[in-house]
Amino acid sequence: MKLFEAAKIKNMEVKNRFVMPPMCMYQVDKQDGIANSFHKAHYISRAISQVGLVIVESTGVLDNGRITDYDLGLWDDRQIDGLKEIVGGVKREGSKIAVQLNHAGRKSETKDLRHIGPSKISFNNDEYTYEEASIDEINEVIDAFKSAAIRADQAGFDAIEIHAAHGYLINQFISPLSNQRKDEYGKDRFLLLKKIVEAIQEVWPKDKALWLRISATDYIEGGIEVADWINFLNENKDSFDLVSVSGGGLANTTINAYPGYMLNFAKQIKEATGLMTIGVGLITSSDMATYAIENDDCDFVAFGRELLRNPNLVMDIAKEREVEGIVHQAYNRAYR
Repeated sequence: MKLFEAAKIKNMEVKNRFVMPPMCMYQVDKQDGIANSFHKAHYISRAISQVGLVIVESTGVLDNGRITDYDLGLWDDRQIDGLKEIVGGVKREGSKIAVQLNHAGRKSETKDLRHIGPSKISFNNDEYTYEEASIDEINEVIDAFKSAAIRADQAGFDAIEIHAAHGYLINQFISPLSNQRKDEYGKDRFLLLKKIVEAIQEVWPKDKALWLRISATDYIEGGIEVADWINFLNENKDSFDLVSVSGGGLANTTINAYPGYMLNFAKQIKEATGLMTIGVGLITSSDMATYAIENDDCDFVAFGRELLRNPNLVMDIAKEREVEGIVHQAYNRAYR
């Protein structure tokens, strides 16, 4: 059964096609960006249940780049050790682990910090003040992604996912709805992403995987569409080993969400670029996941809410599908 077959992302062999996507947990109670006992239990438990690829939640490259004060960070060396423990625990179970690096930009809700975006356009929230990023601040962001990549390598991560989706800073620069700059970053709205990728490539080991999470569409007229991403990815496909294809988040708009509603975007990206993809979007059943993989809609499937509801989802599906050799030996008696 292809859903349980291994697949390689660059040099990284993932034992099956199940992905735990990055989901913000808001559990850094000390507000210092350092992983704690919750994060260790949260991520390692999914590896024990045989998720092939675990992606750690949005991790801020700067303190003002976190989505909230309660998010993980990699802007300080003190944040390495906690993540290193998570990495070790996940790898011990035979799973691979990536970290999602992010700057929230105008969607940051951190307190008492300066918040920036490509232009002085707020995200429907009067509580926070946002300023147009200066060139110096843009350079600081680029350097921060580079430094965070160094720390991610020191923590032992197998891969990095650059968060270019869901209305956060990179997405804000890419979308014409939020980027109205007149300088080089307005003329080439993908320039920030290009420079971040170049900076990470300078320090990230060449044998380790690097990929993007994208919003294939802003779901609003005048925003970015899947064709824009296809053009960019075809021009820069040597820079990426995979694309995690999501959507929305730039503006408050109604999205007709239904099970598997974004899988078609993953299929379009895969077919048009030849890049491997992760399919996302309310994937709620093994039937849906199996169809997506067998139909080549995507190479991996992300179970978000389902893995929150049931950490043992992969083992349960293996039992349901009568796939042998998947259940962790410590749990065998529960699946006889």
